[in-house]
Amino acid sequence: MSARLQHVSSPFPPGGHVDVRRFYGAAVGLEEIAVPRTLEQGRFIWFTAGSSGLEHHFFVGTTDPAHGRHLCLEVEDLAAIRRRLAEAGYDPYEAGPIPNRPRFFCRDPFGNLVEFTTLLGAYDA
Repeated sequence: MSARLQHVSSPFPPGGHVDVRRFYGAAVGLEEIAVPRTLEQGRFIWFTAGSSGLEHHFFVGTTDPAHGRHLCLEVEDLAAIRRRLAEAGYDPYEAGPIPNRPRFFCRDPFGNLVEFTTLLGAYDA
C-alpha cells in the first residue's frame, strides 16, 4: 500500500491570522486556498505548496486532538489501512467531515497524530 504526504498542520495563536498570511503567503509565496465549508470558518488558514499538491494547514491553537499538530498521509485504500491499524492494536477515530476527503485520525506509538485520507475530488469550499 502506497502513501504520500498530503498536508501538515500547524497551530498559530489567536489573533495571528495576519502574521500567518504575511509570512507564508506574502513572504514565502504559498497560495492561500479556501477552507472547506464543513470546518469552522475563521479558525483555519490553508495554503497549497505549488504543483506538488502538498498543503500546509494552519489552525488557531487548541488542545482538541482531532485538530492538533499533525501530518496527513493520502492512501489508496482508506478502509484497508484503518483495518490494519485496528488489527495491530491502534485506535483509529473519526473527525469532522470534509466533502470528497474521507478521513480518520490515529496516534502513532509515540503519541504523534496522523491523519489518513483519500482525495476523491474538490472539497467544495
